[in-house]
Amino acid sequence: MQQKKVPMRKCIGCNESKTKKELVRFVRSPEGDISLDLVGKKSGRGAYICPDTECLKKARKSRRLERIFETTVPDSVYEEAERLLGEK
Repeated sequence: MQQKKVPMRKCIGCNESKTKKELVRFVRSPEGDISLDLVGKKSGRGAYICPDTECLKKARKSRRLERIFETTVPDSVYEEAERLLGEK
């Protein structure tokens, strides 16, 4: 029996490849709204980050989300992510 392929994604903070389930997803909806996608099912362009505040800080400092989504990311998105990652 063939083993099921595990989807891998790269963290935008530390550039490490990990399984999709280990990472937190940011998504830019077709309307252009940027939000956190905790279930990984929202439609739109996705970017993944480790559930670690250090990776989030690196990604924010280097403006990786802005480059990936080709738009300005509001501070509220980063603040919500920091709050959620701090709880984990």
